[in-house]
Amino acid sequence: MKKTILSIAIVLLTTAGSFAQRIAFVDTDYILKQIPEYIDAQKKVDELSAQWEKDIQTKYTEIDLLYKKYQAEQVLLTEEMRQQRQKEIVDKETAVKDFQKEKFGYNGELFQKRQELIKPIQDRVYDEVQKLATSKSYNIILDKSSANILYGDEKYDLSDEVLKSLGVTPK
Repeated sequence: MKKTILSIAIVLLTTAGSFAQRIAFVDTDYILKQIPEYIDAQKKVDELSAQWEKDIQTKYTEIDLLYKKYQAEQVLLTEEMRQQRQKEIVDKETAVKDFQKEKFGYNGELFQKRQELIKPIQDRVYDEVQKLATSKSYNIILDKSSANILYGDEKYDLSDEVLKSLGVTPK
């Protein structure tokens, strides 16, 4: 929906003959992957995520072993012991799901860490794009990595200029 509206807006703006529009594009994925700070921050976030996923998998493996043990011993247990073991398994499953939600859920620790480490870098990039657009009188700057740009002439690609203004040498 968002891309359709963006495409319609571009067509309308570029076909309006009463005034000229200056349009360019950048590739924020390309830009961010050139910035060492971003690479380090992304690596930290990925490592944190991998560790939490490993912890969750370990806990699910423990629950699975408890359940298998319960199934094997179920016929030998009294009703009270069965209920106690079932409750233990359910409680552990609930705890793992809560941990998972706490780490990976909306506004979870992963989201917070990403906001803390990556968002400031993205904001710097967007600020530079805005400065470049203003200084060079561009009316519209599209993001090649998030919009449907089927063709873009490289002479309108400002990604390297944004990198240079951030003090990063394009590779």
